[in-house]
Amino acid sequence: MKEEFLQFIWEQELFNRNNLKTVDGKPAEVIHVGQPNTDSGPDFFNARIRIGETTWAGNVEIHQKSSHWYRHHHNVDAAYDNVILHVVESYDLPVKVKNHELPTLVITYPADILENYEQLLKSERWIACEDKLAEVDPFILRFWFSSLMIERLQSKTGAILAILEQNKNNWNETFYQLLARNFGMKTNAIPFELLAKSLPLQILSKHKNDLFQTEALLFGQSGLLNESLLGDDYFLSLRKEYSFLYKKYELSGIESHLWKFMRLRPINFPTIRIAQLAALINQSSALFSRILETETLGELRKLFEVSASEYWNTHYNFNKISKDNHTKALGETAFNNLVINTVVPMLFVYGDHHMDQEMKDRALLLLEKLTPESNQIIRKWNDLGIECRSAFETQALIQLKNLYCTNKKCLNCQLGAKIITTVNH
Repeated sequence: MKEEFLQFIWEQELFNRNNLKTVDGKPAEVIHVGQPNTDSGPDFFNARIRIGETTWAGNVEIHQKSSHWYRHHHNVDAAYDNVILHVVESYDLPVKVKNHELPTLVITYPADILENYEQLLKSERWIACEDKLAEVDPFILRFWFSSLMIERLQSKTGAILAILEQNKNNWNETFYQLLARNFGMKTNAIPFELLAKSLPLQILSKHKNDLFQTEALLFGQSGLLNESLLGDDYFLSLRKEYSFLYKKYELSGIESHLWKFMRLRPINFPTIRIAQLAALINQSSALFSRILETETLGELRKLFEVSASEYWNTHYNFNKISKDNHTKALGETAFNNLVINTVVPMLFVYGDHHMDQEMKDRALLLLEKLTPESNQIIRKWNDLGIECRSAFETQALIQLKNLYCTNKKCLNCQLGAKIITTVNH
């Protein structure tokens, strides 16, 4: 049995409270179990325990066996000198702290709770509680969505702030790099990120009124203009323009072999995505500054209403005319993906960085306005009877699956906790 389970029993106050006594026979009363500590040090802070006639306030440490105090080397760690109570399931050795014996409490709990937990751990289903999910009040999950969503956004904060620091606190440059990465989706995320880093927004901004030059810079830096020696007029013109700009700015592009075309729908080819990114930058190089000024999802959508240039109406690759002829606009699915994975995290981090709660709330509201995502994870949740009403809820469910279900963190999951603590009478 894991030590985390005993911590769960203590935190949820599921232990038997009748006739509590320390191992030396003194009556004990748990007034407050304390606050869980997720860092190093004792398991719970600020607990209040009455032992005999004395009420103690301080830290609590929990182990399966009392001897684990020494196994974990707490006896040589000053962080544990102020522990007021040692909570164990089995007492096999007295523990001394500062030359006095540490009060130890042996706890018991209903057997059903452990059995429920072990069943979840042994489950090999897509999620451990799959066969129990219908028994849980759906309100519990809905209530937890907000915490899951904020947790998901906070998990991205560190990475975004690291990029921001590299860019010397330039929010527009940071947004541009994250935007480019998400233009590539999962398949071409890395080459798009490398492309953006190889071509600073400051350079693109100097050509923001010339779409052709913007395309020449992006396609040239992508390495895709090196694929053929000969080509059509558009291809050769881009390469000629890039040859001049390449020397002017002393640029160094990426290798063309990094781009993946296999098993992609043609509309998602990197050539089309690069052309759409060029159109977006041409429309507004300081896009994040514009986004900060938007108030509604409709206003935001207008900023992303761009299409690849006319050449791409009849092409998916350079020098190869396609059978169809239509405008390659940035579609609804692509827009939603960019809002979910770029706009919302950036607004949230910007709000957090500037202590602007209204900005953080606006980021969350955007997710509530977006239609639910459709992917493998969400379809599985749908099959289990969990219907989603917005991207806010689909993102929360992705967080739940990836962080909790996959790692069997049932003790930290509100659904799991409910199932574990359901005792049959």
